Amino acid sequence: MEIRDKFYIDGAWVVPVRTDTIEILDPTTEEIIGRVPSGTAEDADRAIQAARGAFDQWARTSPSERAKYASQTAEALGGRMTEISNLIAREVGTPVNVSTIIQVGLPIITFSSMAELVGQIPWEETVGNSMVVREPVGVVGAITPWNYPLHQIAAKVAPALVAGCTVVLKPSEVAPLNAFVLAEVMHEIGLPPGVFNLVSGTGAEVGEAIARHRAVDMVSFTGSTRAGRRVAELAAATVKRVTLELGGKSATVILPDADFSRAVPAGVTMCFLNSGQTCNALTRMIVPRARLAEAEGIAALTAESYTPGNPFDDTTRIGPLVSAAQRERVRVYIQKGIDEGAKLVTGGVDPPEGLERGFFVRPTVFSEVRRDMTIAQEEIFGPVLSILPYDTEDEAIEIANDSIYGLAGAVWSADAARATGIARRIRTGQVDINGGSFNPLAPFGGFKQSGHGRELGRLGLEEYLETKSLQL
Repeated sequence: MEIRDKFYIDGAWVVPVRTDTIEILDPTTEEIIGRVPSGTAEDADRAIQAARGAFDQWARTSPSERAKYASQTAEALGGRMTEISNLIAREVGTPVNVSTIIQVGLPIITFSSMAELVGQIPWEETVGNSMVVREPVGVVGAITPWNYPLHQIAAKVAPALVAGCTVVLKPSEVAPLNAFVLAEVMHEIGLPPGVFNLVSGTGAEVGEAIARHRAVDMVSFTGSTRAGRRVAELAAATVKRVTLELGGKSATVILPDADFSRAVPAGVTMCFLNSGQTCNALTRMIVPRARLAEAEGIAALTAESYTPGNPFDDTTRIGPLVSAAQRERVRVYIQKGIDEGAKLVTGGVDPPEGLERGFFVRPTVFSEVRRDMTIAQEEIFGPVLSILPYDTEDEAIEIANDSIYGLAGAVWSADAARATGIARRIRTGQVDINGGSFNPLAPFGGFKQSGHGRELGRLGLEEYLETKSLQL
C-alpha cells in the first residue's frame, strides 16, 4: 500500500487543509493499492501563490539553466524506470512491458527533448526597428488524465519549466501515485521552491479552482471534451490562455491497393493500445466494400491474439480497463453496437473467460457499421473497433471526416504519394502514412472538438511563451 498524505508546495511536503483521501484501485485485482489527499480550493490557492511567488526569479533564469533541470529530471526518471513502470502498470493496468516503453520511456524523452529544443527558440530577434523577445506566459495550471499519466504530465510540465513558467499540477485522481514520484524527483534535483507544485484531488474541487484562479495565467488540460468545455468556460472569466487536448474518434483509411496483411493488423493494434484507452486510438477502420470480408477475417484473428490478463504476466497483450465505471461504459457501447445492427465479428459484452475479477472486457470488432451508429460517432475509450465499408475514395474521406473530433488518423496505400494526398484531406492533427511511427518531437493536438493548441516538440514549447516587441 502506497500512502501519500502531503502535497508538494513551495519546495516542501505540506499537510493538506483537510484529512479527506482518495483511494487508488488496482484495476486487475480491484484491491486498494494506495491513498492520496483529496485537495481543496484552499490547497490549490496555496500552490498557486507559491508558483506566483517563484515566477519572477525563475523567468529570469537563463533558458540553458532551466534546460539543465529538465535534463536532470529525465536522468532521474530513468534511474527509477522499473519502479515507475510497475507502479503505472498497477494504477492503469497497462502491460508492464508496454508501460516501460510508453508510460515511462516517453516522459523521459519529453524532458530530455525539451532541454535540447531550447537552442531552437528565437528568444530574441530583430524585426525592423523592433527587438522581438519571447518570455514565459506565467503561472501554468496543468490538469492531466489517467490513461498515460506521467506522459501527459511531462508533456505539460517539461515545456512549461523550460519556457520559464512555474507550474501547479493536478494529476488525475484515478492514477496520481506516479505524480508524487515526479515531485520527489523535482525535489531531489534541487528545482527552486515554488517552480513545481503538486496538489491531488478531484476535478470538481482542485481542477476548477485552478481553472478559475486569477493568479493562473494559463491552463493546459487533457481529458474529455465535456470536461474541456468546463475548463474553457471557467478560464474565460479571466481571459487566460487555454490549451486543450480532448477526445477522438480517429480513422484508419485503407485504400484498395493497400497490403491488407499489414494495414489491418496495424489498425487493430492502434485501436487496442492501452486497452483502447488512448485519445488518438484508431477506433474506426474504413475499408473498400469489395474487400470487407477480407478485412473482417484479418481483424478477427488479430483481435483474438490480444490475450487479456494480468499486466505482469508475459503472455498478456491487453490489460484491464482502469475502473469499474469505465468497464461498464465500454460494455454499454458494445451492447449499443449490437442493438443498432452492427455485425459482431468477435468479442462481446461478456467478460473474458477466467477473468471475472478485474475490470476486463473482450477485445471487440464490429463490421458493417453505418456512419450514424453510436459506435461510429462517440468515443468509447475501450478495445472496440468499428469497420465501415466505402465504395469510392471520396466517400472514404467523407466518412473519415464525419466526426466532431479531429485528433488522428492513418492512411494505407501501395502508393505513398496517393496516401499522402488522402492524408492532407483528412481534418485531423496528425495522420500516419503506411504505418509511420509515433514521433515524440512532432506537434500533437487536434482539430474541431479534439481541442486546440499543440504539445510535444518545438511547437509544444512555444505554447508556453508570450511574444513582446521592443521598439528601438
